[in-house]
Amino acid sequence: MPQGSSSAKPDVFQAIADPTRRHLLQLLGEEELPVTTIAGQFPMTRTAVSKHLRILTDAGLLKERKVGRETRYKLEPEPLLELKRWLAYYERFWENKLLALKRFVEQDDEEGQ
Repeated sequence: MPQGSSSAKPDVFQAIADPTRRHLLQLLGEEELPVTTIAGQFPMTRTAVSKHLRILTDAGLLKERKVGRETRYKLEPEPLLELKRWLAYYERFWENKLLALKRFVEQDDEEGQ
């Protein structure tokens, strides 16, 4: 399927790229909520919120279930492990930079005394 196609399933990285969707994940990490309650937390239409919820659901980050006539959503955190593993690879670069900064600062302190 060509990149940019609207029918392509979003991956975790695409799904969390939007700040609204990251906020939704935080909100739904606490408890399962109906779409009406969720929509009330955002300055946009319920339809717009539903589109964000659909992207997160399609990426496997949310589970939805019907309770009577309402749809409820809750966080499905397992796909975030992919993101965690990806970031863990780059942590070593941050750690190296912090160690270099620490050595630099300590060296500067010793020379200044």
